[in-house]
Amino acid sequence: MRQGIVYLVGAGPGDYKLISVKALEYIQQADTIVYDRLADDRLLSTAREDAELIYVGKASSDHTMRQEDINQLLVDKAKEGKNVVRLKGGDPFVFGRGGEEALTLVENHISFEIVPGITSAISVPAYAGIPVTHRGIATSFAVITGHEDPTKPESTIKWSHISTGVDTLVFLMGVENLPHITSKLIEHGRSANTPAAVIRWGTKPEQRVLVTTVGNAAEDVAKAGIKPPAIFIVGEVVKLREQLGWFDQRLLFGKTALVTRAREQASVLTGQLEALGAQCIEAPAIKLVPPESYAELDESIKKLTTYDWLIFTSVNGVEYFFKRLHSMRKDSRALGSIQVAAIGAQTAARLKDYGILADIVPLEFRAEGIVAAMTGRIQPGMSVLIPRALVARDLLPEKLGQMGAKVNVVPVYRTLTGDTDGKILSEKLKAGDIDLVTFTSSSTVTNLLNLLGDQGAELLKNAKIACIGPITAGTCLEHGITPDVIGEEYTIHGMVEVIKTLYEEAQK
Repeated sequence: MRQGIVYLVGAGPGDYKLISVKALEYIQQADTIVYDRLADDRLLSTAREDAELIYVGKASSDHTMRQEDINQLLVDKAKEGKNVVRLKGGDPFVFGRGGEEALTLVENHISFEIVPGITSAISVPAYAGIPVTHRGIATSFAVITGHEDPTKPESTIKWSHISTGVDTLVFLMGVENLPHITSKLIEHGRSANTPAAVIRWGTKPEQRVLVTTVGNAAEDVAKAGIKPPAIFIVGEVVKLREQLGWFDQRLLFGKTALVTRAREQASVLTGQLEALGAQCIEAPAIKLVPPESYAELDESIKKLTTYDWLIFTSVNGVEYFFKRLHSMRKDSRALGSIQVAAIGAQTAARLKDYGILADIVPLEFRAEGIVAAMTGRIQPGMSVLIPRALVARDLLPEKLGQMGAKVNVVPVYRTLTGDTDGKILSEKLKAGDIDLVTFTSSSTVTNLLNLLGDQGAELLKNAKIACIGPITAGTCLEHGITPDVIGEEYTIHGMVEVIKTLYEEAQK
């Protein structure tokens, strides 16, 4: 049997986008991923569907698996011929015990590779607006374990050297030992008035920064109830946070947004809201599935050349249509001379990906826009094919029929209620833990209400409501929900823009 290889991969400090290109490639290719508590689910979601995921997470004083057992697990999986990714928070060789794992692999003649990660020692202070070095203030820094057992007979930390011999000190995993750390620093000459900061969940939307001093740190952290994971940074550079703080100054920082789009579509909206500082909960109210039968669609595809117009009302319609077209061993050439219309710039862009330039893209991104744009271009007797969701508004086919067109509406996908846990969402809304709820279609409104139950509309009053456009907003109003903002351009970008305006005005 072929022997496998182990990749000791640094996942970075927390923000999943800080992963390296090489690390991401190995995650995507791995047969087995052995991961820690700090590994983001969105990194794991890039793994192959058939990849084996093994959790060996370690929290403070709570180890799922002993280090010795983790070492042996890596050996065993490699001997099975697996390509193994050992995914570790931060960098494998910065208090990640990656060296121990690598030595075990050497002892067992297992091939391995180290993929460095961005260490929290530098990145977390940076996200707090604290450079570990700065001209004229700090020309040296040290990274020290904060996890050393204070009851050991003899410390391996050279307190007499680091306390005054290094400008900036960064203690990793040191929150629980702060009384010991600060007392040792003061004992060996560091002034109790030295600026210090504790940063919890650095680089993530939950980031919390407590600025203090060496003398007050332990008491301040206890009062604030700050728990691991957090780092402790000591030095004059901490003062620079007043001018350089940026991450937690963003418009939506500290806000939690509920993204109700289908799981496969949520990432675009989530990404834009996270860029503004929001913490996003992806709780799909809908899921997209194929129609129960492709009979109607297949028949329409067989006689595509008999249609004069093909109208796409959404990106989903485009994707499901072409997926079925390809399954029948046909491509965009099958459209022949059919004219194509698309509701919305995003729908038109997706068509372009398939080699189709839409003949009509109305300025108004809804059915009314298509109707207005096609008035005069639809002649009595023309045949129109509309591939769309099973349940959708009837306005478009009705209006085209009134123009004399023969309209064939064919379902290419169905919208079902998502598998999100409605009880958990209800509890979060009731507690005020969700600040913003986003709706991108009427079906996201109705299906979220189905998930929340009878009190859904009342619970949603505890959050700001953002709708992608007037149709979705109308569905909200039908259920007694008043939107706070409605996109002027009926796209994700348009909705995000009005959300920005909402919070900018709130800050004035």
